[in-house]
Amino acid sequence: MTRIPHVALLIETSRTYTRRLLRGVKRYISENGPWSVFMEMRALDSRIPPWLRNWRGDGIIARSYSQEMVDVITATGAPAVELRASKLRHHMPFVGVDNRALGQMVAEHLLERGFRNFGCFELEIESFFEERRDNFVRTLDERGYRCQLYRTKEQSEHPSQWERQQSELIDWINQIPKPVGIMACTDQLGFWLLDACNRAGIAVPEEVAVVGVEDDETLCEMATPPMSSVQFSAVRIGYEAAALLDRLMKCKPQPDEPTLIAPIGITTRGSSDIVAIDDPLVAKALQFIRKRARDGIKVDDVSSAVGMSRSTLERRMRRLLDRSPQEEITRVKLNHVKELLAETDLSLEKIAYRAGFAHVQYLVELFRKHFGMPPGRYRKHVRLPDG
Repeated sequence: MTRIPHVALLIETSRTYTRRLLRGVKRYISENGPWSVFMEMRALDSRIPPWLRNWRGDGIIARSYSQEMVDVITATGAPAVELRASKLRHHMPFVGVDNRALGQMVAEHLLERGFRNFGCFELEIESFFEERRDNFVRTLDERGYRCQLYRTKEQSEHPSQWERQQSELIDWINQIPKPVGIMACTDQLGFWLLDACNRAGIAVPEEVAVVGVEDDETLCEMATPPMSSVQFSAVRIGYEAAALLDRLMKCKPQPDEPTLIAPIGITTRGSSDIVAIDDPLVAKALQFIRKRARDGIKVDDVSSAVGMSRSTLERRMRRLLDRSPQEEITRVKLNHVKELLAETDLSLEKIAYRAGFAHVQYLVELFRKHFGMPPGRYRKHVRLPDG
């Protein structure tokens, strides 16, 4: 009987993202196993399992919290894959989120909603927070906008520290120009930011729009209002990590570069679901487009709905958003196509119908023009391979 690999999963089970990672690992095992898997209920900062120091298993997939944990994993001599892009020193291959794409995605989300003032709330402890911030700021800078930064050095652990932090956060929010779109580098920071707005009586999303990162269901739904957030391709990350570990356990060479996977998109909730446009008729037009784009509306339908001539609507939208009404209709429809490709198994014909496209081939050509790849390739990119 062939011996099956013994693999340890040192991944926290306390968050939506990490549970989705484990789902991806499980799918790989189901398709390519079996493996004998050690797993326990963990938080990120759970103690190092005592048995690990003397373990002689075949492989490890981990999200390392401390340098001690990295050192213990390394000392086992087993092939290992790291899923947490921290400042810790290690030589394990990494699989995780492409934070460069993430920062750009949030910036474009807020720009598309008409914001012209921007902020970033960051935690100064991890390299991946810095990557998110840098690419958010860089994207805005390339479009001619500045970003106000607010940095906290540590997470609140005591009530007095929490109260002081929230007071300082309110001071920052009060002094930045509004309306403002803010990226919080984690959902936890976004939750604190929305709480500060509530304490200060600042309207969300009318004065301050907030987008978090990670799409943790508990934090996003508990926030007031519910928080928009970047959804990671967590199942695929877990799947690719397991696939890489399998190759390493078969003595294949370690990759030279980290495996970075772009986020799926932004789950829009109440904290950023607004059009921040000074022109009320253009704002009304944008709201109409977002509600009705999938119904196959034309530009004339939009101009009629807001009581404005087509030429005036074209001129005012281009001045405020640098895009035409037709370009906005197309943008909204294509974004819905991306959501359906990532989250459903619908055929391209059904997706075209649901997104308001009369012809599949036209959708394919338009999608390729805007995103640099056909819809089928995009679906494979953001989802797992077919089993």
